[in-house]
Amino acid sequence: MKAAAIALVLVAGGAGPVAAQHLPPIGGPYPPPFTETLSNNIPLAFGMGAGEASQALGVPLNYVRGRPGEEIFLAFRNIGGSGLFTKKDRLFLQFRNGRLAGWKGDWGHNWIWQ
Repeated sequence: MKAAAIALVLVAGGAGPVAAQHLPPIGGPYPPPFTETLSNNIPLAFGMGAGEASQALGVPLNYVRGRPGEEIFLAFRNIGGSGLFTKKDRLFLQFRNGRLAGWKGDWGHNWIWQ
């Protein structure tokens, strides 16, 4: 018990002063909105073209099927994983008249291990 109290005093004593974040000055520089601080700040939106969707996702689109303007594309998004195995999710994008009409994520079973 005595050793735990000494360790607590040592840890607490090593911490520096803590202060809350100050408000920006009136008329001064304001912090960016939360949505601008995200890594993916261009969300998918209905009506995007294939190039815009590819740019928003940050990956190339792979043709699956469909005639020109009515295609289904597949995007493999790398979402990390361990250092040994990467985790890639599949995202299907449906285009109608050359514009994004819908998308569906495929988070099913890993087909490699079946």
